[in-house]
Order: sequence, then structure tokens, then C-alpha cells
Amino acid sequence: MVKELSIKEKYIRLDSALKLAGFVGTGGHAKTVVQSGEVKVNGEICLQRGKKLYKNDTAEYAGNTLFIKNAG
Repeated sequence: MVKELSIKEKYIRLDSALKLAGFVGTGGHAKTVVQSGEVKVNGEICLQRGKKLYKNDTAEYAGNTLFIKNAG
């Protein structure tokens, strides 16, 4: 599944993006999956839950892909 997430700010943190997209239920779950190496950002494994995602970045988790785009 590919999901687009529109943001108004310049960036969104990886853990927040995963939660907003519905890929994880809680911030704690996001922390766990990121720190265990289950999440890729722009095709590379990312262990930083606070990683800043900008417009056109992608995040992948459990067969799902999240695409960041600007709201306006």
C-alpha cells in the first residue's frame, strides 16, 4: 500500500509520520520498529526515530510505503 501524507511544515519526524499514516498505533510502537531496523527512509534502513522527512521523501514499513508531500 502507498499512502501520501501532506505536511504544512518544512518537515515531519519519522515516528510522527508513521503514526499519522496509521502504519503504527502509538509513538512507542514507532520507536520500537524504527530502532529495530524495520523502517527504510528513501530506500535505506533508518534507526533514527526523529529523522526529519521532507517533501518527496519516502518511508517504508511492513510492506507499506509513505510518500511525503506539501499540503499546498
